[in-house]
Amino acid sequence: MSYLTDKLRAPSREAQGEVTVPGQMFDEIVAANPARRTLLRNSFGLSILSVFGATTLAACGSDGDSAPAPGGGGGGGGGTDPVGPDYSVKFERLADKITEDTVTVPKNYQVQVLYSAGDKCEAGSAGYAGTPQSWPDTETQAGGQHDGMHYYALDGVDPNKGGLLVLNHESTDNATLNLTVEGTKTRLSNVGVSVVEIARGEDGTWSVKANSRYNKRYTGNTVYNVGGPAASAVNGTRKVVGTLNNCASGPTPWGTYLTCEETTDNYLDPTQDEKGYGWVVEIDPYTPTSTAVKRTAMGRFDHENTAYMTDEANRVAFYMGDDGTPGCIYKFIPSKAYDPKNRAANLNLLDEGTLYAARFNDDGTGNWVELTHGKNNLTLNAIDPGNYTQTAPDQPPRPTIVNFASQADVLIDTKVAARVAGATLMDRPEWITVGVDKTVYCTLTNNGSRKRTSAANPRISNSHGHIVRWKERGDSPLATTFEWELLLLAGQDPADGAAANVTGNIKGDEFSSPDGIRVDPQGRLWVQTDSGTGSNITDIFGNNSMYYVDQETGESKRFLVGPKGCEITGIAYTPDLATFFINIQHPNGVWNTKRAGGGDARSATIVVSRKDGKPVGA
Repeated sequence: MSYLTDKLRAPSREAQGEVTVPGQMFDEIVAANPARRTLLRNSFGLSILSVFGATTLAACGSDGDSAPAPGGGGGGGGGTDPVGPDYSVKFERLADKITEDTVTVPKNYQVQVLYSAGDKCEAGSAGYAGTPQSWPDTETQAGGQHDGMHYYALDGVDPNKGGLLVLNHESTDNATLNLTVEGTKTRLSNVGVSVVEIARGEDGTWSVKANSRYNKRYTGNTVYNVGGPAASAVNGTRKVVGTLNNCASGPTPWGTYLTCEETTDNYLDPTQDEKGYGWVVEIDPYTPTSTAVKRTAMGRFDHENTAYMTDEANRVAFYMGDDGTPGCIYKFIPSKAYDPKNRAANLNLLDEGTLYAARFNDDGTGNWVELTHGKNNLTLNAIDPGNYTQTAPDQPPRPTIVNFASQADVLIDTKVAARVAGATLMDRPEWITVGVDKTVYCTLTNNGSRKRTSAANPRISNSHGHIVRWKERGDSPLATTFEWELLLLAGQDPADGAAANVTGNIKGDEFSSPDGIRVDPQGRLWVQTDSGTGSNITDIFGNNSMYYVDQETGESKRFLVGPKGCEITGIAYTPDLATFFINIQHPNGVWNTKRAGGGDARSATIVVSRKDGKPVGA
């Protein structure tokens, strides 16, 4: 989540107030299980040919990286071709504290800007040329603040040379907009989602295919259908105008795109009921004429992304984080298996199922608490303990009475339901990824106002965040219990002599505020950061960056550093892993300006590759 988004929604959050209660102590879990930090191991060596599966429309598997594998891993199958590419990580790590106003990559790598805020999207778009624009011109071109994204294969097209790139626009790139004309509609047109067909030319340069029938914008002015148990309660017409704060995202096994709304506050257009926002929205990128649907069965909260796990019977679970301060981690299991041979049969699968929230116990075990009306105290006169982690231990909790009269109430007020049911309040759960061995990882970006620690959130005033991971019982997406551990605590090197709450345990290159995270089809873990951009951060860590993290040792290697003021976010790639797509959000220097003299540094999707065509990471 962009810190700019946090500022936009701050007034309504402050009006609600914050309340809190005691949690668990980190030293208790270490004492009980001193070896937990090294229990989980990831695996390498899966065939890259499985990235898009056997068919184009089943283009994604575990975490969207590969088709569901025999054995249920959802991350591909088989071993790496012994004469094939070398996917071992050998790039030359970047230096510390880089603050240049450019994208910095290792030696032998290159960067290309592919798709920037205001660029042409749909056929007939005027495109931004340096003069601020207003609606309706802005409705059909790239939105602002590029965020989560996914790459989809196209039937009949070599996926290493072309496909569909679908990406979120979290907020507005105001410098490109003329807000004096149709200001509300102009802002709303700058958020949402872009679907663009892209292709690699003979010279290796990638570009958006102009006038492709797939190119489409979904904006804050678009009408969306609403499905699931809370549809009528959200709006009796089962329709909502607009999507908002489209932060991260994820694919489904049947080839659709899940864009996640990271706000339950409607601060851009107060005329719309706020119950219409804070949902997962399903988009079919292969069918531009279809209407996107808000899936209420998956709960309403500050969604970050989705990542899924499958099994041999084609049952699937979707993992989600609530980027709240604090927020919970969720899992949604559709009632039925998906059908890999009948795509149409899956298009309403997300309207029925069971939603859970995670409880992280102090002994390294965990369980999924069912969020179903009538269970786990989700009834009339329920007691909400509030955001208890944000008040000092010597301050008594300030619980409130809430009424859950139906499942629709549970889904509309999911954040409250999770607290009532006893889920663990985490330090801003952001991206989640499912590895090829079914280890699940979640970035907890930070929580500078935490006052009470728990085993899974061991630091008060947690300014730099951490990463937690877990294994489901039996590696099953249907499991209701799991085992967890901390992968790492982000922050300063202990040699700096800083306070304990800002000191990390990273081996290698230190960083703050892990956000974007993804395990690629070769089992390699990539982490992106979204820390503050003031000198108090950049003097220690440099600009926001992207890292490779070894899951066994916790060692990190700095792979990419962004320009001034930006967040690094969005991770997608071609199946050969020779091309990575990465998003640069809200740069504020002169990088990627269009206007003469600058002043309009634009968010953008960039292409990163090796000059010799080898896989990224080599």
